[in-house]
Amino acid sequence: MHRKDFIRSGFLLCAPYVLPLAKTTPAKSAEDYIMTVNGHIPSADAGFTLTHEHILVDFIGADKIATSRYNAKEVYNKALPVLQEAVQNGCKTLVECTPNYLGRNAGLLQRLSKASGLHIISNTGYYGAAKEKFLPKHAYTDSAKQLAARWINEWETGIEGTGIKPGFIKTGVDTFPLSPVQQKLIEAAALTHLSTGLTFGVHTGNGDAALEELKIIKAMGVSPVAWVWIHAQSEKNRDVHMQVAKEGGWVSFDGLNDDSVQQYVQLLKDMKAEKLLHKTLISHDAGWYNVGEPGGGQFRSYNTVFKLMLPLLRKEGFTEDEIQQVFIVNPAKALTVKVKRA
Repeated sequence: MHRKDFIRSGFLLCAPYVLPLAKTTPAKSAEDYIMTVNGHIPSADAGFTLTHEHILVDFIGADKIATSRYNAKEVYNKALPVLQEAVQNGCKTLVECTPNYLGRNAGLLQRLSKASGLHIISNTGYYGAAKEKFLPKHAYTDSAKQLAARWINEWETGIEGTGIKPGFIKTGVDTFPLSPVQQKLIEAAALTHLSTGLTFGVHTGNGDAALEELKIIKAMGVSPVAWVWIHAQSEKNRDVHMQVAKEGGWVSFDGLNDDSVQQYVQLLKDMKAEKLLHKTLISHDAGWYNVGEPGGGQFRSYNTVFKLMLPLLRKEGFTEDEIQQVFIVNPAKALTVKVKRA
């Protein structure tokens, strides 16, 4: 049976697996949409989604970064086969988490999206983790409102003159306690959300930092439902995962690879045991063309979830509805553009 025949019969092909469409797929409505690099799509059309991946990253630092440091055609040629493979495996939407001043290139993402048939989502926001190496100087002098105004402008007019709109806000912090500028980034993300409805994902160093973010978010009048705790797997205290999820935040386990499948399945089992699977996200944090390395270095594929994790989840007793809750239903809800007030 050809792929189109699977689709017509109500099945999503995840070669070499077949994933039946969940009864819990989000219902279409005028309000439920996600913003991709090619414009908005109904949230229900996002399908199987990888919520934290990368295609291009440049670690040179905010003061030296430039598109002249790489050949965009070379990046395109290296990334396209990997994206096409993801589509063949069953992926329909990929969230590209590279922020501004770390290699974000919305135009390149749009070209790759059109060529691969994959929905790709880009972002606005600044990355304050890694000891703030990737923050522009104005991040220190701007107020939270001024930073938010920059990010809101990208939502309203497009990214760097391309007309391409971001689909979420990406920022990052180190461990607790957050530095003043990192606190300001969370405040700016909250303000941007209140103006745009964009969800914000925060690369977070540990659980205490996540709880500090939670306090800031609520104080800004934003519901934790609008916030994704990225790299929650770095926190070994499972109670913190549960606390954040019960407050409404999205607990995202990012970093799945062939060697960590069992660990990530256990994380999902823990969330399931507490009836919090509906607040859980998971992805590889894989890729990418690494600017500065010969040929972009090793580009890690997005295959582990399909080839290893899905079979193991089924073996461990996860139902199809539970699998789709994590990979279809949750991402669609998390990425839907809608203001969520406390």
